[in-house]
Amino acid sequence: MKRLSWQVLLGIALVAMSAIGYLVHFALFGSAHHIFIYLVGDIAFVPIEVLLVTLIIHRLLSQREKQNVLKKMNMVIGAFFSEVGTGLLMLFSAFDPGAEDLVGRLADVGDWGRRQFQDAVKDLSARGFELDSGRGDLGRLRDFLAGKRPFLLRLLENPNLLEHESFTDLLWAVFHLTEELIHRGDLQALPASDHDHLAGDVKRAYRRLLRQWLAYMNHLRVDYPYLFSLAARTNPFDAEASAVVEA
Repeated sequence: MKRLSWQVLLGIALVAMSAIGYLVHFALFGSAHHIFIYLVGDIAFVPIEVLLVTLIIHRLLSQREKQNVLKKMNMVIGAFFSEVGTGLLMLFSAFDPGAEDLVGRLADVGDWGRRQFQDAVKDLSARGFELDSGRGDLGRLRDFLAGKRPFLLRLLENPNLLEHESFTDLLWAVFHLTEELIHRGDLQALPASDHDHLAGDVKRAYRRLLRQWLAYMNHLRVDYPYLFSLAARTNPFDAEASAVVEA
């Protein structure tokens, strides 16, 4: 209410100043006809001004601001893959019966261009994931995620996440899997129904993680080639990957 009163007072003051200006104009030149010509012209231009300011300029500024936020978010995504994502991809692939096919598809990502990344995203969307929670080491996965839980919580506290929906979905999927595993005792004595449930949780996080990894790698390829070089040399899908640069 206090803010509304301030706005009303400001509006009254501005209208009064405009009226005083028109009165001074009339006192000096004595031409109401001249005043109304410009007044009508100014009023007629108001819709165009609204169009330019609110629909065009404001939109351009909003897009620029969003791009800056997304650029900062890519730094957060980079920290995520350095701390959690790359190791998690290797742990998840152990649950994937078709991991060999995926390794063969993604091993040479360092040599890709824009077209190859686009094709890989399409192939990934069409790929059927049938994960088996009995193939991998659930205990090792639980220990890994439990150790990264504080880091994941700090990421979820970042308000800029609202601007990056796909990465937010990934974080929630990984955090949910973490909670599922932490709340279980003996992972070796789980019934088949619970193994199926955990396989679904792993699948959800795995698919989102793969898509985000491809998007992040393509971002590095375009904007930060030197970071892309390191990411390609430590590719989790390359069995011979090494950060050491060899001739």
